[in-house]
This record gives sequence, C-alpha cells and structure tokens, in this order.
Amino acid sequence: LGGHHLGRLAGLLARHGLQARLYPPAMPAGVPLLLLGTDRFSPALVQTLKGEEWDIDLCHLPALPSLAEPGLLVMDMDSTAIRIECIDEIARLAGVGEQVAAVTAAAMQGKLEFSDSLRARVALLEGAPVTILDEVAANMPWMPGLQLMVDTLKQAGWKVAIASGGFTRFAGQLQRELGLDAIFANELAVAGQRLTGKVSGRIVDATVKAEVLQQLAAEYGIATGQTVAVGDGANDLKMMGVAGLGIAIHAKPLVRAQAAATLNHHDLEGVICLLGALVCRQQRWDRR
Repeated sequence: LGGHHLGRLAGLLARHGLQARLYPPAMPAGVPLLLLGTDRFSPALVQTLKGEEWDIDLCHLPALPSLAEPGLLVMDMDSTAIRIECIDEIARLAGVGEQVAAVTAAAMQGKLEFSDSLRARVALLEGAPVTILDEVAANMPWMPGLQLMVDTLKQAGWKVAIASGGFTRFAGQLQRELGLDAIFANELAVAGQRLTGKVSGRIVDATVKAEVLQQLAAEYGIATGQTVAVGDGANDLKMMGVAGLGIAIHAKPLVRAQAAATLNHHDLEGVICLLGALVCRQQRWDRR
C-alpha cells in the first residue's frame, strides 16, 4: 500500500462527494489493515471501485460484522478453503481430467446449473477405485490464511462451517484438522471399493448453501448481521446474499461483481482484516 493508492482514492472520494477520515494502521491477528471511514455509504462508489483495476484489495461497505461479538462464518471448500477443485483432481487420477475440468469451469462461472453439472461430472468417475480419494486428500493444499482465520474466529467465539458442492471425504478431513463446527457436502456413492458414478442424497447446491447458513445461524442464535459467507463460484452467490457479509475470494468475474467484498490479492487472512476492522477502529478511538 503506497501513497499513490491514497491519492487515487482521495480523488474518487471527492468526485463522489464523500468526506473521510483515516484511522491509524492496525494489525488484526498480525495482518496489516488501513481503515478509512466515510461520512456515508455510497453504492455509486462501490460500482466505481468494482469497475476499476486495483493492485490492492479495497472494500467499501455499509456495515461490518464484528469479532467483538459471537458470529458465524460459512465457507465454500474447493478453491476457497483449499486451493484445488477436488473433483478435478479425482478425475485427473481417473483419466478423465480434461472432460471434468471443462464442466467444472463452466459451472463455477454460472454457465451451467450446478446439480446437473455435478451429476454429469460424477458419472464420468464410475468405476474409479475409492483409494483415489485418499490420494487426493493426502495432497490437499489449504488456502493460505485458512488456519489463521479459523483460529482467530474460534478465539473470538465464532462458529465456523463448510457448505460445499464438493465431497464429505475432504470436508470431513478439514473439520477434524481445523475443529470446524459443521460441514455440509456431497457423498460419493461407493460399491465394492469403487465409485458408482452417482451422488448419494440431496446435492449441496446454491439453494442448500443458503439454507445451511440460515439454519446454523438460527441454531446458534446468531443475528444475520453477524453472519459471513465466503466463496469463489456462482454456486456461492445465494449463500452470500443471505449473509450479513458476502466475501468473494479469488472469484470468477460474475461473483466479484455481485459480492459485497472481494479479495483478489489477499488470501483468507484478508477475511480477518474485514472482520477485525470494527474492533481496531474502536480501539483507536478509545486511545484518543
């Protein structure tokens, strides 16, 4: 973050008729954060920011959840909590990688209905040995900042869950290793130690993800304003829409355009910046 960024932003604020104050730099969970308060929220400024290219992550929001109160974060798994699409890795090992990856990309961009695309991709895995799942799980790279984000949220009394169009084999492993409060994902059907090419039970699609967030919020007694959804694909938009704050991370253009906050340069540590902003602002105000 350089002075030229602030200069460019000052020009934008002036053109939109906004007054602003700059708070001293903060370090929520050790992550540098610069907080700029405006005298009002401007949807027009949001659209201007989304329409321009920045080499920093910058979000203008009307309200923020706070780490000072209990909350709930529900995140997607593939390309959000982890850096891969598990079904693409399974398919690669099964020898049908190119066919499946093409369908995955179209589904995440919103060009295909998710449930139909998932069934089509899983059908291509018929006959593959179950041991492929273990191989993928053993090489499942976490998104940078995942451990820090989960630990910080748990220390603040938050609940953390996964709602994924991926599979329980991988979400369950993350739950055990990170101490997640809940997981919702799809179950691959198996017969004789081989994949059948089918999904068992109801598919976790965009509608189910939104239901999961609302269900967990009610179960834990958490107000909507203290709920957060994090994802990267079109399948996450409904969940983001019902959350108090929707965060797109390394997302597809369709998702970046619709999400309230976008992280294009940060990884999951950027979530801590957003959620720690109110606490940092209050601390700086109290010291004045």
